[in-house]
Amino acid sequence: MLEVLDAAAVRRFAERAVTALGRHRAEIDQLNVYPVPDGDTGTNMHLTMVAARDELAVHSDETASAPTSEAAGLLARGALMGARGNSGVILAQLLRGIADLIADGSPGAVAAGLGEGAKAARAAVARPVEGTILSVADAAAQAARDVALRAGSLADVVGAALGKAVRALAQTTEQLPALAAAGVVDAGGRGLVVILDALRGEVTGEESHLPEVTGAAVINSATAATEEAVGQFGYEVQYLLDAPEPAVERLRGTLDRLGDSLVVVGGPDTWRVHVHVADVGAAIEAGVRAGRPYQIGVTDLTKQVAGRQCLDPEARGVVVVAAGDGLEDLFQAEQTVTVGANPSPAELLAAIRRAAAGRVVVLPNDPDTQAVATVAAGEAYHEGIKVRVVPTKSPVQAIAALAVRDSGRRFEDDVIAMAEAAGKCRYAQVTKAAREALTVAGPCRPGDVIALVEGEVHVIGTDLGQVCQDLLDRLLGGGGELVTLLIGADAPDELAAALVGHLATAWPFAEVQCLSGGQPHYPLIVGVE
Repeated sequence: MLEVLDAAAVRRFAERAVTALGRHRAEIDQLNVYPVPDGDTGTNMHLTMVAARDELAVHSDETASAPTSEAAGLLARGALMGARGNSGVILAQLLRGIADLIADGSPGAVAAGLGEGAKAARAAVARPVEGTILSVADAAAQAARDVALRAGSLADVVGAALGKAVRALAQTTEQLPALAAAGVVDAGGRGLVVILDALRGEVTGEESHLPEVTGAAVINSATAATEEAVGQFGYEVQYLLDAPEPAVERLRGTLDRLGDSLVVVGGPDTWRVHVHVADVGAAIEAGVRAGRPYQIGVTDLTKQVAGRQCLDPEARGVVVVAAGDGLEDLFQAEQTVTVGANPSPAELLAAIRRAAAGRVVVLPNDPDTQAVATVAAGEAYHEGIKVRVVPTKSPVQAIAALAVRDSGRRFEDDVIAMAEAAGKCRYAQVTKAAREALTVAGPCRPGDVIALVEGEVHVIGTDLGQVCQDLLDRLLGGGGELVTLLIGADAPDELAAALVGHLATAWPFAEVQCLSGGQPHYPLIVGVE
């Protein structure tokens, strides 16, 4: 039974968490309310924890007698750079917050770290939703804090956190309408329970007694939030602020509307404020209304790349996530740097560097990858590279964005034009259901052909060709002049010709481009502009 969580215990905990997430990965992946075959919350959390563990292993000699906080910091750094998907990014934020306050690994410090981790995870989500991993993290932190205040042991603290997390996970079904309708719990919350169980096992030496979640679906609602704001925020404003917490909460809302990359940390009376804005005066004035700002610093971000020798500060580049050989060839022909599906921040950062440009646009082409791209963009900023993430959710939106790219425009204006073009492109895809689920189009069973329009199932059938035609009719019934068909790796040979023929007959005024995407899982991806 451990009395404190030292650096060696942190390393062993990381190994336990990797093993536990690996054991429960398939369970969490399969228990997903969306029937698509690549809804991999469990896999993303597992891979993120593997990256965290590996970062500790690289520095094992250095941390042999290091403070607990140093080992926890390396764990958090590894998770951040290896984060996969939104669930991985939120997990990395949890570990970062824990590392900030875990100190010597005493019961009180561990409780404080769990509290800070819950705060950091909530701050990572643009629009926090209750009934998600955030609720589970909050509940665990509160239970740990209550026990620590009563001078409980380390085992008492982590045991209370786990117990409350298990109960909070069960309550997510009642907290979120989407979960209540499906009678399910949150996937990210389930992953967090598995990790807390690994921590309890390290402290007590006991094996896990967590039951598997079976016969129910799991939704990952909190991690659907993404960073979608794209605009001209050319100045970094930082200051210290003396202000009460209620005023700071109002300040957060004001600055969130003014810019992006908002970070407000500290308290209860003194805070550090950081934000990227276009209007410096408005950001400082908001601080004056909240309290007393001082040590004010303003940086022109457009000049950050000056003096760098490894890239051209005036050059522009584009990085595109391409899930398929055909898509990779297509995007590379547009003079972009490509990276494979479901990349980590480190992989995206490497692609950004390969662009050898001072201004880079990233097209993630998947909702989950948007959060990962935002992390990579933040890392690139520290290297003097200005990165803007255009929130494309499908490769057809990336095609639309690249079609309007114009190097003759100012960079920020070009980014806005690309974002607008992507937003005007409706996207859909056809796949086979990987599991039974209740959708807005009715129930589906494994093996059914399903068509999703912007993430929601709209058509269910048994014949691939018929479902594809029904999908096209539904999309064009709402209007459209240009149709882009991306044919997947597993599509039958006759599918492309059949769909082009159908469009020529039923929608003769629509312009059609049919391309070989080679993407897995989805025989057809459609864009309509």
